[in-house]
Order: sequence, then structure tokens, then C-alpha cells
Amino acid sequence: MNIDHYANRFVCDLVAYEPGKPIDETARELGLEPADIVKVASNENPLGPSPRAKEAMISALEDAHIYPDGGGYRLRSAIAGKFGLSIDHVVLGNGSNEIIELLCHSFLNAKAELIAAEHAFVVYKLMATLFGAQYVEVADPNFVHDLDAMADAITPETRLVFIANPNNPTGTMVGQEELDRFMARVPDHVVVAFDEAYHEFLDKAPDTLKYIAEGKNVCILRTCSKIHGLAALRVGYALASKGVAAILQKARQPFNVNSIAQAGAIAALTDDTHVENTRRVNREGLAFYSKAFTERGLEFVPSVANFILVKVGDGDRVFREMLKQGVIIRAMRSYKLPEWVRISIGTQPQNERCLEVLDAVLGPVPA
Repeated sequence: MNIDHYANRFVCDLVAYEPGKPIDETARELGLEPADIVKVASNENPLGPSPRAKEAMISALEDAHIYPDGGGYRLRSAIAGKFGLSIDHVVLGNGSNEIIELLCHSFLNAKAELIAAEHAFVVYKLMATLFGAQYVEVADPNFVHDLDAMADAITPETRLVFIANPNNPTGTMVGQEELDRFMARVPDHVVVAFDEAYHEFLDKAPDTLKYIAEGKNVCILRTCSKIHGLAALRVGYALASKGVAAILQKARQPFNVNSIAQAGAIAALTDDTHVENTRRVNREGLAFYSKAFTERGLEFVPSVANFILVKVGDGDRVFREMLKQGVIIRAMRSYKLPEWVRISIGTQPQNERCLEVLDAVLGPVPA
């Protein structure tokens, strides 16, 4: 008998998360050199890692035979100091994805509910399903979280509400007024998770840290993968109320963030020059695509993150045809957006190459 017969049915029925296509695999398939591939599919930092982080990681390799600090004291202290918090508000994760999983471990069961927006990060639904919980999906008109509707959806069984701000894959955000109004309605039995993986790209970010000071049950997810360019290291962290943080620490595996990653993250947090260079490249890239799509009459969602969502007709076809020419973008069928693709902001040469290939695949713009 097939082993599926003995596995949990809800796991077997899941569609596995599909990450962006790797550069090396694409190069092998096309017979190209990896340097000839333009990957703008996974919202990575086109400038690479923080230079300070690279130096720190090279130095940390000397002690690679020693287990990491299981409590992440130095990194947690650096994060706490950066945000004016005490260390007991900070929890480390193997990427912010692990923080999502820790929240689900801690608060979900077969009777619990998780609320998220319709076009939010697909991992929320995947995690809710894995933990046997009810996934409550709330419509997001114009691809923006409807926080009033999400508050209306809260029941006595609700345990988690995820607010991705800015949201992936839409690049949209909700402002301070909407957040304050929502938080005023959240009952004590609900933990609000603010997924802020793209927070540092915002020119003016809403203040969610104040909810920790107010004693709300909140968990703010941040990452070193995006602005700091450390995606391969998988370093994420939570800024949470003390009660929530204490629970997550109990659910966390020891040594979940390795020593090399901790060293790189500590250094990256101090590299303001790299952060500002990344923000500049991103602003210029967003302006480039916005102008180009407007000129071509392509519908797109104005973005405040490091990617942009554009309507191309048949997203799967456009992905395949662009892939043949060595440009990797992200099709959006898994987000129920089959006519759209998501393009990460790259360097200007990468942006120009991506647009050139997109033009070739879509054909001439009607006069």
C-alpha cells in the first residue's frame, strides 16, 4: 500500500510551496552560463550581502566547529537595542518563515482559526492547514488588506490574524489610521502578527512597535533576507509582547540560527550605507517599471516593496517564454492571479534586460 495511506490526509492534499526557480538549474537547462541569467523572481537584494556582514561571516568561520549560541544573546541584544526594546521581546527564527511556524505551533489547533487577506503570503494558508486549523480568507479590494472586514471576521475561535504590510505579492500597504482602528477592535484572545519583511523599503512606515508598548498581543516579523541581502542565511526575528515572545521561545528549536548567520546579521544591522544604497536602487527600479508599464498600457499595482505586480494576460505562458530567454520572473497562479506576474526589482541593467524580454514575449504595443 502507498505510504500516502498512512500519512495525514491534510498534508497529502496540500500543494507544496513552490520557490523561485534557481539560477543554476535554469542555466543547466538552457545551456547558458549562470552569469547570463537574470533572476528577478524571489525579491532578493540585487546588490548582494552587506559588505560588513561578509567580513563578519568570514571571521566567524574560524569557530564553525562550535555550536552556536542557542539563545542568540548577542544578536537578540543588537536587535533589541536597535528598536529600543529589552531582549525578552526578541525571538530569533530560521528566516521569518520559522516565526510564522512558531506562531502556528503555539496557537493553532483543530478548533482554532487563522485570518489573513485573500492575496496575502501563501505560507499562512499552508501553515494553517498543516496545523489542522480553519483558514479564514478575507477579500482585499484593490489588493489592499481590508482591516475593517478582517476585524469583523474575528470570532471566539480566532487565535491568529496575519497582516502583511507591505504585502507580498501585491506590494501594497495599510496606513497608521487603519491599523490603529483595527487594533482597537482586537480582543485579548487574538495574536496579531504583522509580517513586515519589506518594512525597511518604506519611506514612511506605520508604527507597530507602539502596540508592544501598549501591552497588546502582537508579533512583528522582520528579516535580514531582503534589505540586508542575507537571504541564503535564513535569519528572521520577532519583536513581540513579552507574553507572546515567551511562548514562542518555548516552541523554538535550540540552535535554530547558526553562528555564521548570527555574526552576519549583527554586522548587517549596523551597515546603514548598504541599506541606503539598496533603498536608492529600489526606488529607481520601481520608477523605471512604473513608467514603462504606463507607457505600454499594462495594468500594474503601485508597489512600496522591492517587487511589482503586472498584468500580462497569461502569466504562466509569459513566465515560460521569458525563462527560455534566461529571465526568471514569478507567475502568480498560486495566488489566484493567473493573469499576473511578479517582478523583483534588480539592478538597472537587470531591469532593462527583463523589460526587453517582456516586450519580446508580449509583442508590439497596439498603436
